[in-house]
Amino acid sequence: MSTASPISVLLAADEQTRRVLAALLAMEEGIDVVAEAGHGDEIAEAVGRHRPDVAVLDAELTGVDGLAYAPRIGDHCAIVVLTSIGRPGYLRRAMAVGVRGFLGKEAPAEELAAAIRKVAAGGRYLDTELSSASMATEEAVRTARQGRL
Repeated sequence: MSTASPISVLLAADEQTRRVLAALLAMEEGIDVVAEAGHGDEIAEAVGRHRPDVAVLDAELTGVDGLAYAPRIGDHCAIVVLTSIGRPGYLRRAMAVGVRGFLGKEAPAEELAAAIRKVAAGGRYLDTELSSASMATEEAVRTARQGRL
């Protein structure tokens, strides 16, 4: 049994996603979900109240882009963004606003736990498939623009 403090986590996603993630993370040793948020305006308040080590933000939160809150909370905790999209510039924008982890929503619980552990320790975690798709989409858009010049 480990004597280290568990990694405290805030989950910010729609209710169904939060339930699933909370249940899966409850089975992971050393990770404790301390707060949940369902809307963007609840994130900063939850971070201030619970002081999580890591915030897991759904990029497509109800009514707001999850990345919009990263600059507001990035000084207080590490951020992992969950997304299902590889929009042009999205990964670049995430890194620019201080996101330390970038992961697909369909990633297995073990991978999310690994990402949480890595960013809590000060590292970065980038889902290779999602990162590759994001960069390929960005390159395709750039090539299309050059073709129009």
